[in-house]
Amino acid sequence: MIRVTCAIIESDLGVLCAQRGEGMTHPGKWEFPGGKVENGETNEACLIREIKEELDVTVEIISPLDWQPFTYPNGFCLALIPFRCRIIQGLPKPIQHQKLEWVKQDNLMDLDWAGADLPVLENYLLTN
Repeated sequence: MIRVTCAIIESDLGVLCAQRGEGMTHPGKWEFPGGKVENGETNEACLIREIKEELDVTVEIISPLDWQPFTYPNGFCLALIPFRCRIIQGLPKPIQHQKLEWVKQDNLMDLDWAGADLPVLENYLLTN
């Protein structure tokens, strides 16, 4: 199982959502930005590194959220480890995604989410 962190970045504008690009798996699907944990790296360090690489911003972690393994129909299994965050430096840019959008909590379920992100979103909405 691969460990992957993701950031639920909150602001007065809503929650930052990223749309996967054509060159990525699950193109066009929405996700919380983040990426794979490298050997010897903590989940928190991974999240901060990945968000800097993907969005060119620095985030501060507010709190971790619960996670559980997710298995796609093709058998690929990952642990998507979410953190509530806020931006402390920079403006987000879609470096690796085709689109970024601030979405109000009431409208988050309207997006077409990547499979592993959907349980994370549902848990986030239940706890907020």
